[in-house]
Amino acid sequence: MASIIVRNIGEDLKQRLRVRAAEHGHSMEQEARDILSAVLAVDAEVYGGLGTALHELFAPWGCEELEIAPREPMRVPPLPE
Repeated sequence: MASIIVRNIGEDLKQRLRVRAAEHGHSMEQEARDILSAVLAVDAEVYGGLGTALHELFAPWGCEELEIAPREPMRVPPLPE
């Protein structure tokens, strides 16, 4: 598992995290993990991956109907002189 250190957190934010963790019966560290997991899961659902973003960008022009050119074998690179 990876670890991170978050610096320069204001006292107000730290206190709110402490209260929220206590309400859920977690440590502050566990509560921070839960918050990060929840937020990043939503981001992944909303934004998807690069392929999804590209598809959504070009879908209005009907790009999914384009034919894919056949691949050819790679040429042999020239020998150094």
